[in-house]
Amino acid sequence: MISYSGLLNKLNEKGLTKTSLTTALGISSRTIAKIGRGEKIADHVLEKIASFLCCSTGELCQTVSDNALLQTLRDEKSIRMPGGLYHELQVRMTYNSNHIEGSKLSEEQTRLIFETNTVDVGEGIPVDDIIETVNHFRAIDYVIDTAEEALTEEIIKELHRILKQSTKDSTLAWFAVGDYKKRANVVGGRETAKPKDVSARMKALLSEYERLDAVTINDIIRFHYEFERIHPFQDGNGRVGRLIALKECLRFGIVPFIIEDSKKVFYYRGLSEWEHEKGYLTDTCLDGQDTFRKLLFMLAG
Repeated sequence: MISYSGLLNKLNEKGLTKTSLTTALGISSRTIAKIGRGEKIADHVLEKIASFLCCSTGELCQTVSDNALLQTLRDEKSIRMPGGLYHELQVRMTYNSNHIEGSKLSEEQTRLIFETNTVDVGEGIPVDDIIETVNHFRAIDYVIDTAEEALTEEIIKELHRILKQSTKDSTLAWFAVGDYKKRANVVGGRETAKPKDVSARMKALLSEYERLDAVTINDIIRFHYEFERIHPFQDGNGRVGRLIALKECLRFGIVPFIIEDSKKVFYYRGLSEWEHEKGYLTDTCLDGQDTFRKLLFMLAG
């Protein structure tokens, strides 16, 4: 399977863009999107890309990062290594992030879906909870593949598309899976950005963020707060926001944070009280970093 980050590295080496690749080879942007989602492409297309970039197909199917944590995740992801960091990140982050948003699946059921692609369904488990669990696994894969790229609206929208595809929401014409919201929404009694303002506010937020000289954990936490205040999508903002935070931590070599469902009261308080007392959200995210560090320590033996 071709590595999206490996493809981007080869393009950068030759001073090329994804557009120049699709134009020169006559392949569609949908093919590039499939690579970005970690989906398999036809062997003859892979060989065509490798020939154009003057490299072997093997080189396109692997990538090496200076970031040891990210490389570990990529190595383990490539072979779907059981019991490692990639495995536990998938299960624990997916369970906690979905449960914060109301999923009824237990951590054991989440683990079963990831490990066996089956589920022991209890009473009253919505189908969408199962679909969004599988989608969240795929979204984490996408984060790992694109971790070293600059954060863009395209990446953020793709995370939303992956998360919400095939759900009941995706059947609603106005819901706009993979695009900004069409209808105004209120969260926790607070008004969010109006649909007509979302695009401009997201561009401004990303522009300000990408101008930072050295991104710290505090910058990522601040971005997370600002993103949630805009609330750019009709639904799924919390999960997309936490996936973005994972991506940016991996991008800048920062220990990621996993917000546990048991800490969601503190997490929500931090988001609502940011403008008055910034410490709440920061403390909760730093606690989430400690959760991740404990996982690293446990796996290190």
